[in-house]
Amino acid sequence: MDLATSNPTYWNHSAVSVAVEQLLTPEISRPARYLGNELGAVHKAWESAAVRWVLTYPEVYEVGASNLGHIILYSILNAQPRQLCDRAYLPAPDLAAKLRHTQIPLFAVESRQILLNFDILGFSLSYELGATNILEMLDLANIPLTWKERRDDPTGRLYPLIFAGGQTATSNPEPYADFFDFIALGDGEELLPEIGLILEEGKALGLSREELLLDLAQVPGVYVPQFYEMAADGSVHPNRPDVPARVLRRVATPIPAYSIGLVPYVQTVHDRLTIEVRRGCTRGCRFCQPGMLTRPARDVEPDQVVDAIEQGMRATGYNEFSLLSLSCSDYLALPAVGIAIKNRLKDENISLSLPSQRVDRFDENIANIIGGTRQTGLTFAPEAGTQRMRDIINKGLTNEELLRGVKTAYEQGWDKVKLYFMIGLPGETDADILGIAETLRWLQQNCSTRGKKRLSFNVTISNFTPKPHTPFQWHSVSTTEFLRKQTLLRQEFRSIKGLKANFTDVRISAMEDFVGRGDRRLSAVVRRAWELGAGMDSWWESLDRAFAAWEQAIAEADLTWKYRQVETGEWNVFGSSRDDSSEGLDLHASCQMPLPWDHIDTGIDKQWLQADLQQALEAATVPDCSFDGCSHCGVCGADFGHNIVVEALPIPQFAGHFVPKQDRVQRLRVWFGKQGNMALVSHLDLIRLFDRAIRRAALPISFTGGFHPGPRISPANALSLGATSSGEIVDFDLTESMDVAEFQQRFAAQLPADIPVYRVEAIDPASEAATKRLETAEYYISLTVNDDSNQPSTNDWQQWIERILDASEIKMEQITKSGATKTVNLRDRLFDLEWIAPDRYSDLPTSIPPLLAAATTLLRYVGSCRNDGTLLRPEHVVHLLEQTVQRDFQLRHIHRSQLFLTP
Repeated sequence: MDLATSNPTYWNHSAVSVAVEQLLTPEISRPARYLGNELGAVHKAWESAAVRWVLTYPEVYEVGASNLGHIILYSILNAQPRQLCDRAYLPAPDLAAKLRHTQIPLFAVESRQILLNFDILGFSLSYELGATNILEMLDLANIPLTWKERRDDPTGRLYPLIFAGGQTATSNPEPYADFFDFIALGDGEELLPEIGLILEEGKALGLSREELLLDLAQVPGVYVPQFYEMAADGSVHPNRPDVPARVLRRVATPIPAYSIGLVPYVQTVHDRLTIEVRRGCTRGCRFCQPGMLTRPARDVEPDQVVDAIEQGMRATGYNEFSLLSLSCSDYLALPAVGIAIKNRLKDENISLSLPSQRVDRFDENIANIIGGTRQTGLTFAPEAGTQRMRDIINKGLTNEELLRGVKTAYEQGWDKVKLYFMIGLPGETDADILGIAETLRWLQQNCSTRGKKRLSFNVTISNFTPKPHTPFQWHSVSTTEFLRKQTLLRQEFRSIKGLKANFTDVRISAMEDFVGRGDRRLSAVVRRAWELGAGMDSWWESLDRAFAAWEQAIAEADLTWKYRQVETGEWNVFGSSRDDSSEGLDLHASCQMPLPWDHIDTGIDKQWLQADLQQALEAATVPDCSFDGCSHCGVCGADFGHNIVVEALPIPQFAGHFVPKQDRVQRLRVWFGKQGNMALVSHLDLIRLFDRAIRRAALPISFTGGFHPGPRISPANALSLGATSSGEIVDFDLTESMDVAEFQQRFAAQLPADIPVYRVEAIDPASEAATKRLETAEYYISLTVNDDSNQPSTNDWQQWIERILDASEIKMEQITKSGATKTVNLRDRLFDLEWIAPDRYSDLPTSIPPLLAAATTLLRYVGSCRNDGTLLRPEHVVHLLEQTVQRDFQLRHIHRSQLFLTP
């Protein structure tokens, strides 16, 4: 409800939806990621919502749609009365170019409303260089990039509130302060609904934009940059008396039930159900920003975890789940919970994956819950190659514990382990660098068995970058030293067999360091870097160009001197034989200097961080306060709560790994359609959809054997992306006989409406699969003539069709998979062809989509459709036509109406 007031209210957005069908064509890569029709997507009535959100993840869909925080907040906001939450993602370069060419603003995927129509847009800022992606999305949405531009827009246009959350936004929002109306600090589960209530009230009262932001600034966890100013020393202070001098980080308890959400049709980066078992980490690794910014530790009750996983696997149809935590092994109930779930889902080919975990806690019980037929990868993070360095960074890991964990993995069947190390750590010497290679050799020597494959490693070498709110925030690194140490390590790795090493590009590390610890002056740099081409569309694919954009932006801002300090190492709190510039350094005085993020109250006492840095200088370790004594970091109290630790539980007897049921008692042949938006779902994604539908319906599917058993689902033939169909066939092999009608009802109930099931028949399990018996297919295709000035008549079409049918040979050259050229006679593959006159459209089958029935030119043909490569595709029919009449045609739409099998 929009209320007219004397103030220029923020709330007057009109609904303008986007004709997505015109944008999302088969030429767009993976168009299904923009449809907003996934299982679990929430479609609320636009008019019924008092506040309309968009959660915008500034990465491509495959990354954003599988992000757990994105899923949880989307679920929570849509559970609020009178609130609507939609989603948007960074378009891939092809769609971004098309949006700009057609001058269509960026839209939300479910409502298909342009982002300008919403009340509030929230971005997740999870890493330092991600801000350029946010600017790209704002630009595509036709939204001014800064809060000043939005506030002072000369046209009087009223824009949505733009905010950011996430780890990077919480740690140091200052480099991005110009872009956002406010920043949400810390956990959002409780904070965002509070913000929603204030927006709803402000909307009802007709508050101005400034009045609304002032109300939001009173909420703990909301930082409004325009109410604060940067001093000459980089520190930040309020510019008005009615906002807090320091803004509190919010803390919330994980709620696993909200993790059961979206099930994308396309394969995502984390294509599994993810359940958080522990939030926060108290290990105290001195390099680790998440470990400092998420305190205190909060364990989830095991019963909640088990229930959420069982319900989630049944509801989503995933075949894999992951238990998530910063330090998953510190969830003491992990072995009991993992084995309980594995036992419950033993017959369903379910696998468990864990993120990088503590090698010192890895044992046979954890090996059992992540091992089995579908064994997942195993990742450990020793971080440093010598005990001295691990003590400096407070890793809390001994050589003996490292060997015990890796050896257990080797004995339990893993012959390859992924390891993470860092270089450039404070106090590091060349001996510590060489210690990484020595550690790998030592592990290989002690993990070997005669007749068994040698232990191999995938090793990632990252460059340490100091982060705000950690003890090492006062240390600086040198990219020149990174390069030297990488060279040293590469040479040492050459003598180690079975080792694959990946090194992080030092330029990325330099930019992350430069931006991550910067002040408000860097907003101009971030904007200029985006204007010069930095961003997702160029950063990974063309690092040289993107890095050049950042360097030019820094130079134009007259900050090259500051960046050179990152290259050479500004100062080193440890000192070294290579750089004595830190001699005479007053560490205490340096640590008292104001920092750009001092106004962010994370709960960690700055004096404690300084004291912990001093302990690092002495290579002294600090125990984990979840299990040992309090380290007095300052977090525990009324504002942030206290550590919540669940004790270890009795571990159930392991019932054994999944054994695939390979019996084929019954084969059911299903005839189905692919209509509407589902035409934009690829063939591989469709098979994944069927797999999950079978799991959700709890149907007794048979599995293949081998190391990666899969369900026996056999489609007759792949349909081209973008084509619709009313005649697809797929075979399912079952381990038990079922009533055909019951199978159809249960299976169809788990499919989207645009995948109709027409009929199901029981087939002899010993008979040939449909894919082997496939012979021909019937298609309807719509065409246009590229020469609009001379449209063919009815007589022209009839003569052309006759000429094609009378021909004995119409050839086309094809390129084989090996790259060779061969000539085929397309006429041999054509069995019937007719032109459908417009007056016959009303007699077409009802399954023909309206888009096709409205075509100006419609052809029906029957052609070869064998899976040995003898195919007559719709594109081939266009070729037949063009070769015969010497005119150009454009294929508009394809509909496959029937597949014909041999008797």
